[in-house]
Amino acid sequence: MNKILIAAASSGAGKTTVTLGIMQALKKRGFAVQPFKVGPDYIDTNYHQAITGVASINLDSFLIDDDEMLASLFQKHGESADISVIEGVMGLFDGLGTDRDNASTSFIAKCTKTPVILVVDGKAISTSAAAIVDGFNRFDPELKIAGVIINRVASENHFSLIKGAIERYTDVPVLGYLPKNAAVALPERHLGLVPQEEMTELEAKWELLSDLITTHVDLDKLLEISKSSENLSTSKAQMKVADFSGLRVAYALDAAFHFYYQDNLDLIRSTGAELIPFSPLEDNEVPEADFIYIGGGFPEIFAKQLHDNKSMRNSILTAHEKGIPIYAECGGLMYLGASLEMEGKQYEMVGVFNGISKMTTRLRKFGYCIAESLEETLIGKKGMSIRGHEFHHSVFETTETACMKLSKKRDGEIVKEWRGGYQKGNTFASYLHIHFYQNPAILMQMFGAGKR
Repeated sequence: MNKILIAAASSGAGKTTVTLGIMQALKKRGFAVQPFKVGPDYIDTNYHQAITGVASINLDSFLIDDDEMLASLFQKHGESADISVIEGVMGLFDGLGTDRDNASTSFIAKCTKTPVILVVDGKAISTSAAAIVDGFNRFDPELKIAGVIINRVASENHFSLIKGAIERYTDVPVLGYLPKNAAVALPERHLGLVPQEEMTELEAKWELLSDLITTHVDLDKLLEISKSSENLSTSKAQMKVADFSGLRVAYALDAAFHFYYQDNLDLIRSTGAELIPFSPLEDNEVPEADFIYIGGGFPEIFAKQLHDNKSMRNSILTAHEKGIPIYAECGGLMYLGASLEMEGKQYEMVGVFNGISKMTTRLRKFGYCIAESLEETLIGKKGMSIRGHEFHHSVFETTETACMKLSKKRDGEIVKEWRGGYQKGNTFASYLHIHFYQNPAILMQMFGAGKR
């Protein structure tokens, strides 16, 4: 199985730019590329899929605290492609706390036995780049850097200085560089879905990136490195979940709601359940279904359109009142509240929960956390712990009683605690994004709710 992992010395060094350029260049050579992303990201995965035509898979060792499961999921997705390309997150050894193996890119590299290509920012640096590469290469004895790509290089002479220093003081090969070029900068935006009107501009960037990679990076050497990787001695990922054949699961999928882990959708299908997409923005009513799943997204951007589609809102509220189980994450919680406030103006939402979502100017919650159920909910029995991730700029002001205790741990110590998650009837909503592969009991509880 051919595979490489693109990591970086730090966030902002250019690993996404380099990754997208490599994916496009490999695709133009005729390779079938399977993309992956370390961590809980929904945005980079969207770019990956737009280039490769294949759903990008999240590899997250916090959300799935099972090394064998992670490795087997990676193998299952990658074995049908010519090459798997993993994009890292933050710096190579950055994760949760100071443990270099806790939810870090380096851990995923070791778990999947994938060679690491390190991206180093070449701006305003020359010989010092060798110290960075040497330090990263020696920091973890179990992990070796297979190659280096320098980003934002000022000139051919600048590159020769950096390359010469790295190859003089380390044994890590330099595969090439990307020149400093403002035209390849990705737009600074927080939306995970790329609007159709922007696709032409982005496709032009990817073509330029591909040309720059082909011109300045030794792709043949990179492919050699990908072939030298160790094979995984693991079986295909298997999770024993009950047979839910015939169960109809309607899930929101449009510009407002589109944050789903591909493995979550695949796991639902593997139970025999049918996934039926619907649009809270465009459709008149939710499809006839036994279960409704509303993922995250950016309902605040489409607040007026969601408000105006009263027939859809009413149909979801009616489904709730009939006892049809509804599960909602983050943006889904905002949609199921009474209203959403943007710049002082309120837009009526579904109204399952008595609460107002208010947008703020900063992140209110960010990062991994563990949620403990204080009562039985749609996603777990009382006392059950669920791993998740929060990332939102809104607050949910409500009179509803929270049904979960959430905590953030760092290096074994709790650094923050709060309450969240709301259960009403058969409907559950919270800011938490979760991965179903962490525990088969989650889907069992969710899909068994209708029978209960």
